[in-house]
Amino acid sequence: MPDAPKPIVSALIVSHNVKDLLLQCMQALLASAEVPIEVVVVDNDSSDGSAAAVTAEFPKATVLIQEKNIGYSRAANVGLERCTGRFVLLLNPDVMVDQQCVGRLADFLLTRPDAGAVGPRLLMPDGKVDPNSRRAFPVPSTLFYRTIGLSRLFPKSPRFGRYNMSYMDDSDAHEIDAGTGDCLMIRRAALDRIGFFDPRYFMYGEDIDLCYRLKMGGWKVFYLPRATASHHEREAPHGSDRRQMLYEEHRAMWTYHFKHHAEDQSAFGNGLVWAQIWGRWLARSLRQSVSRQRRTTS
Repeated sequence: MPDAPKPIVSALIVSHNVKDLLLQCMQALLASAEVPIEVVVVDNDSSDGSAAAVTAEFPKATVLIQEKNIGYSRAANVGLERCTGRFVLLLNPDVMVDQQCVGRLADFLLTRPDAGAVGPRLLMPDGKVDPNSRRAFPVPSTLFYRTIGLSRLFPKSPRFGRYNMSYMDDSDAHEIDAGTGDCLMIRRAALDRIGFFDPRYFMYGEDIDLCYRLKMGGWKVFYLPRATASHHEREAPHGSDRRQMLYEEHRAMWTYHFKHHAEDQSAFGNGLVWAQIWGRWLARSLRQSVSRQRRTTS
């Protein structure tokens, strides 16, 4: 008997304790029936029955259960080992793809052999475009503009608004430095050439790092607004989870800078970047603490 043909797209979803969102995500994904899709779910030690629910409702999906939460990068790498598609769609369980989204992303990669990755127009629950869906690499200058607020004050400036490319029309397709791993389709041949995710990133920064390595490998990354998807409303983290996420966000920022840009800076310049990153973390941590104290006393 001949081997079954490989799917065009492997959808890779890393999940942790979001069973209902995960099932909704998969229902929307598999409604894109025009494209053969293989689904690989990596369950990061969920306690809400996510893995069993997926197996029961979607028996053709591959479910890989981790015995502890190993972070996004390591879990995604486990899933990538099992993906067999020509393209890999990274998908967060809180993202619902529109019916034509997967097909349009795949068609784009089929017609653009120079493209290593492409992301859709990803909408937030308020209907605005997710700023992370089109980003420039966070070099020291863009980090500085974000830290002091110039990127928010002058979003249409090519200089100050560069990080989220807010000076470019979000209704036009264009090349970007990096998309977001919340919804991003990657050419498997490119992944095999540059390698999988860097496990030093626990839950932030791994997508920017991957896109940087794609660019250094000669591939281009694109934003395609004809393909659309949307974030589902998700309960905000609180308490120790929120503090941990804030710490990991800033740790990832420093990991990325140290890995890719530190050699181009003087020791003094790297010290300034370190101070910016961890000063930002401290300021945001203090704001969180004050906000939490106000809620408990009100």
